[in-house]
Parts: sequence; C-alpha cells; structure tokens
Amino acid sequence: MAADDTTTINRLEATAYAFPRHEQTFPTLTALEIERMRRFGELRQYKDGEALFETGKPGPGMFVILSGHVSVTQRDGLGRVTPIIDQGPGQFLAEIGQLSGRPALVDGHAEGEVETLLLPPERLRALLVAEADLGERIMRALILRRVSLIQGGAGGPVLIGEAGTMARLENFLARNGQPRHVLDPETDKDAADLIARYSPTRAELPLVVCPNGTVLRNPSETALAMALGMIGGKKHDRLYDVAVVGSGPAGLATAVYAASEGLSVAVFDSRAYGGQAGASMRIENYLGFPTGITGQALAGRAFNQAQKFGAEMLIPVSIKSLDCTKTSGAFALATDCGHTMLAKSVVVASGARYRRPVIDNLENYEGRGVWYWASPIEARLCAEQDVVLVGGGNSAGQAAVYLSAHARKVIMMIRGGGLGASMSRYLIERIEATPNIELMFNTEVVGLEGVETLERVRWKSRLAPDQFTIDIRNLFLFVGADPATSWLDGCGVQLDRGGFVLTGRPSGDIARPVPLLETTVPGVFAVGDVRSGSVKRVGGAIGEGAQVVAALHGYLADAGSPSL
Repeated sequence: MAADDTTTINRLEATAYAFPRHEQTFPTLTALEIERMRRFGELRQYKDGEALFETGKPGPGMFVILSGHVSVTQRDGLGRVTPIIDQGPGQFLAEIGQLSGRPALVDGHAEGEVETLLLPPERLRALLVAEADLGERIMRALILRRVSLIQGGAGGPVLIGEAGTMARLENFLARNGQPRHVLDPETDKDAADLIARYSPTRAELPLVVCPNGTVLRNPSETALAMALGMIGGKKHDRLYDVAVVGSGPAGLATAVYAASEGLSVAVFDSRAYGGQAGASMRIENYLGFPTGITGQALAGRAFNQAQKFGAEMLIPVSIKSLDCTKTSGAFALATDCGHTMLAKSVVVASGARYRRPVIDNLENYEGRGVWYWASPIEARLCAEQDVVLVGGGNSAGQAAVYLSAHARKVIMMIRGGGLGASMSRYLIERIEATPNIELMFNTEVVGLEGVETLERVRWKSRLAPDQFTIDIRNLFLFVGADPATSWLDGCGVQLDRGGFVLTGRPSGDIARPVPLLETTVPGVFAVGDVRSGSVKRVGGAIGEGAQVVAALHGYLADAGSPSL
C-alpha cells in the first residue's frame, strides 16, 4: 500500500472517531441534489491557500464544494491551530450559526484551486424550507456539527481560572450553545503563562481569551457576547411585525409559529434561550417524550427551528422599557445596549426571574458557591461533596434527583412541613427512594460565610430560635420566581397584585372583542409564565406561544401598516 493511501486511511479513521455520526454530520450530496441547489446560490472561486471563512468573522453562508478541497481547522486565541477535517467535491461547509450569519467558529482554507456554490444565510433558509427532504439532511448536519464543536472543545473562547470562578461564564456559553475551552493554570502551561503575564487579581478571574486574541478579565455576559459577535455585529433597524421579549418555551413557540407563517420576528432575551425550563436536567411530563428530555435539548431544538424560519435571535439583549405611545407609528423597545427597536406588535414572554430569598451575604457568593440552577457544570463542582438545596417545588425536586447522582449527599431544606402540596407525586416518590437525599422540613437558610467563595451555611428551624452551621461549598436555591415585568412600567399594560400581566380584558372604549392573550394595550400580548392565570407548565407555555400567533395575524390585519 502506498504511503499516500495509508495517510488517507489514517485520516478517515481519525475523522470517524472524532465524529461518531460521520455520515450524517458530513454527508456527500449527489449531482442531482447540487443541481437543485444552484438556484439558491452563486458560484465562487478560490485560489490555493485563500480563506473561505475565518474564525470570529461573520460567515458568508454555506459553501457547496464543486471542485477542489477545503481544509477546516480550529484556531484559538492562544495561537494554537488544530486540524478538524478536509472536505471535497459534493460536500458542504457550514454549521448552525450560518443560518443567521453569525461569526465563524473555525477557519476554512482552499487546498489548491477550489470552486464552490455559496448560499447566503437568507438563501440557505429558503432552501431548507423549499426543499424539504434535502433541507432535512442539511439541517441535521448543521446541528450535529455544532454539537461536535461543543463536545470536542473546538472553536470559541478559552476560559482560564479555577473551576469555581468559571462556572458562571461556562454556564452562559453552554446555555447558548457556544463551544469553549476550559483551562486550569495549574495543569496547562499556556494558561499558566497567560496568568503570569496579566497578573490578574482574584476578582479579575477568569480570564477569557477570545479567538482573535483579545483578553477579557472576568467579563459580564453581555461584554463576552459582544466580544464573540453573538450580538452587536449588525444593525437591526428594520420594522418587525412582532417583537418577542423572552425566549423561554412560550417565546420560542411564538417565534417558530409566527416566522413559519411569514411574519418578521425579533426575539430578545437577557441571558439565554430556554428560560427557566432550559435549566432543567429532565422534563418527564412533556407530551411525546416518554423517557424525558432535558430543557436544554428541547429549547435548543426550538431555537434552531426559529432560525430556520428566519426569526432574528438577539441574545443576550435586555429590553429596558416599552413605549406604547406609537409616536413613530410603532411600538418602541429600548435595549440595554442603547438602541431602539421598532415593531408593529409585541409579545410579552419574559417569564419570571429567580427569587432571591433574604439570606445574609447572599450577593457575595452568587456565582461563587450559590447557584440558581443545576447543570453538569455545577454537578462537576460538587462531586463527592455535601450540598444544600433550598426549595420544595418541581424544579427543586428535579435538581435534587439530578445532583444526587454526583454529590455525596443532597440536603433539601424546605420551609413547609411536606412536599405534597408543591411537588408532583412521581418526584416525591423518586426523592424518597434516593438514599443520599435528606429532607429537612420547617427549616430555612439564614446566612452564608466564607473568605472568597462559599464555605459555610447557617440555618435554623422555623419552630425554634437556635441557629446552626454546616460546612457547605455549594448552595442551590429553588425558591420560586417573580414575574419579569419591570420593563413594562409606564406603558399602560395592567398587572395583577402579584405583578403578572392581565390579558383578555378590554381597556378604555374598545368595542371589539379582546383576544384571550391580548393585554390592556392593543397590539401587546402576553404568553407563558408571565401571564396572570397561566398554567405554569412547559406544555402550557408552548401552547400559548402557538395560540397567540392567530391573534397577532388578526391585530396586524386590522391595524394595517403603520406610517413611519
């Protein structure tokens, strides 16, 4: 066997190992399939060594290789380049980010003369919808490629620091489906060299090295998102048919159904898609998933589906206020980035924010031992440790069961005297059958202690005044949530006593019937947990997200086109 043949076989074997579902991840298109795609693209030629796409720069779309070969490599901010795969005739180059023209996560360079068919993002989306069977194969490949990048740690920023200091940003990137590297300076020389060069204080950790080499010191999530091109890469100055505020199950369902029916949709969320449901490690009572599904998986599918139909996902972008005066002919949404977005209608799907109980020094340990969700990142931190989990609802029960597989003991502290009134029966039975979950009723945490990270928890019985201390490095809080409606102040949307949005009630002299999901401001609708009287279940939220689209069509048809 020739040396070149041996090299080729070794490369194929390595590729198959790196990508277990290789044929689905990197399918080869037939000549007939490529011919069907030509009306969606344009021919592009590249010389040997020329870049088709580069890490950190907006991707031009999907390339179909007609002739020649393209080498795909991963480059991190530390200057390390790692080969990923070579692609040849009949194969295509893209991953899920190219549905919306997001920055490329890898580099692609021509090996010799290369001819391609380039499908820009909008034409790629048109192909996925128009060519259903072909679009299914391509969509599956785009998703699998992102999954492979995440699992393999290819592309994305490098996080450097101790495990406890990196959990906040790790979780943010994970929840948004972004690949990343995590390096410990005690075991990685490059990381240690960078720490020595920048000499950060403990408060400046972790360091984040972006693909372009920029180094950030313990950045906020918004600052990191801007540095990575997740937001801020292009202007969003168009007039949208619908602005959806919140990307939990209700907001994502609204985006999918509205965009698939031809409405222009912009979706905003302050942190990550999926909302509180996205942090659930197992949802077992959602229709159609008898073995359960993680909230992240369910939300990720909906997020990709919304992009497929053309919804613009602006995450993380917080909406600070809503102007309902329509002086410019449309609703105006002010963002925390200082921009104003215009929309003909608004769907309030902002859900609820994690409730922060009254505990001494709580804010000092958030992200440093105090957590409001339980993901694999937090589970890794509390391996073989005792942890305290506060709460007695379904979310608390799901988290306790999940953490029990990692922690030495999970101590559940519940303010009430039992679980029957607040938790599903199947979860109660599972908790009672788990030997390393300890239930403590009529108890509450009153204080936290530690030098820089959490070290001890003070607690007391609600039936006696004495306080006790226990050595705990990880505290999980699942004590409910408050409606995220402060951004609606002053716009005329009425709330109930608990701060939830009232819907289905006429306001003023409106003679027309008011749709069930419309607020007291015509053209502003509310769905999901933020709506007064809603069923606080994933299935209910998704149902309302689908239902509201009919009301949107009715309102937009009656309102006509605003004159701007």
